[in-house]
Amino acid sequence: MKPHDMSRPDALLSVRKLTKLFGSFAACDGIDIEIQPGEIHALLGENGAGKSTLVKMLFGVLTPSAGQIVWKGQPVRIGSPGEARKTGIGMVFQHFSLFEALTVAENIALSLDPGISLARISDEAAALSHAYGLPLDPKAHVADLSVGERQRIEIVRALLQNPQLIILDEPTSVLTPQEADRLFETLAKLKAEGRSVLYISHRLEEVQRICDRATVLRHGKVTGACDPKRETPASLARMMVGNEVATVSAAGTTTRGDVLLQARNLNVPARTPFAVSLKNLSLTVRSGEVLAIAGVAGNGQSELFDALSGEYPVADNDAIRIRDHAVGASGITARRLIGASFVPEERHGHAAVTGMSLSDNLVLARSQSDRRAFLTGGPLGIIRHKIVREAAKRISAAMDVRKSGEDPPAGSLSGGNLQKFIVGRELDRQPSVMIVNQPTWGVDAGAASRIRQALVDLAKSGSAVLVISQDLDEIFEVATEIAVINEGRLSNAYPAQDMTREKIGLLMGGAHDKAGAEAQHAH
Repeated sequence: MKPHDMSRPDALLSVRKLTKLFGSFAACDGIDIEIQPGEIHALLGENGAGKSTLVKMLFGVLTPSAGQIVWKGQPVRIGSPGEARKTGIGMVFQHFSLFEALTVAENIALSLDPGISLARISDEAAALSHAYGLPLDPKAHVADLSVGERQRIEIVRALLQNPQLIILDEPTSVLTPQEADRLFETLAKLKAEGRSVLYISHRLEEVQRICDRATVLRHGKVTGACDPKRETPASLARMMVGNEVATVSAAGTTTRGDVLLQARNLNVPARTPFAVSLKNLSLTVRSGEVLAIAGVAGNGQSELFDALSGEYPVADNDAIRIRDHAVGASGITARRLIGASFVPEERHGHAAVTGMSLSDNLVLARSQSDRRAFLTGGPLGIIRHKIVREAAKRISAAMDVRKSGEDPPAGSLSGGNLQKFIVGRELDRQPSVMIVNQPTWGVDAGAASRIRQALVDLAKSGSAVLVISQDLDEIFEVATEIAVINEGRLSNAYPAQDMTREKIGLLMGGAHDKAGAEAQHAH
């Protein structure tokens, strides 16, 4: 890694000594970075390194405490996202800024010129989404869409604004490999047109593949720059964290015990016109197993998690069994009481209340029997705040959660650190069954390694773990068995060592017989 280059006069964007203070804490500390026209520039760093704070200043969401932003050689003050768009900067956030009650076209219209008709926006969005392989129905309501489909809205919305610089924050975290390939083709077109991209991703293979340069942040400072094509994923990860990233060890997960989680002929009708029905879905997870379910976004993953967690109980009580208890018609609390834990895919508002402290979120997530240790005088007693804070501190230490204070609001943590706390909160209950949806979405390499190892270790201790993930690297790291969901149907589960990306790809496309036969033959 070499020292970061000083600004050149032909730069599209230059950032000079940019600083953002929150009280006495410097989230960004004297950052220098420049982006040339027609360049795809990677911004790398751990969760909490200052990446999100930096790009929020560039997009007008946050006001710098010090320093300067220079656009095409001229100092600029970007006071709002609207000003950023007028300047020529577009952004796709990792956490979506969408109104669920509005349609796709209406959400896109909010960031465009008010004089453009909704019909025109619908037509242009449909054409653009089709051209770039990001299928969208402009008339669909956001509330009815999967996480992957919501991400497509953000990408299409940014592209419709015709930006000279587009900031992408984890744009492929909910895309399939094929969708990501199409996005990369789009970025190549933008680059060929002389546009620039500031690309934030924890998928270092992507950075190597598409980025021309990379700037590395650590603890709010620029620690250097590199040509990612001359690096390896391991060396890039080492630059980000300052030391080697631990590899996930799955050794010792070969012992199988009793069936702890089972679904039998699970049928769930679609709740909305845009949801996916679950059709005769069956699965079994034993003690000591990690069953990973792969699939393209929007094929029933959310519906399966909702059914297994009890967020949406099903009519057939015997269709879902946890520790041999029929729980299909039971809610989340009843399932927690018999030893199950759940981590949904969306951190903000679903897994955690962002305006509440970590300790308060911990109390909320516990069932009544678990909560008694935190209360005086029984389940309706007074919260023993000292004990709750000590538990939150214990969880933070176990999962290396980095935060600005002892017990800050959940929303003040970076995405990866909040995810580590949420997973740690559920692990702290020592569950017999744990069901996790997208465990490391938008999480850096170090945090992802810690979360994945924690799930593997839980299975080693005798629990049954079910992981729903779109990340094939993650699936192969943690799974003892792999199944694939496609259009609400689940394939048979096969030993992870017998599966390949090609076989999983066939299953993703619905070719269950062919891929299943290959895996079964290998077994």
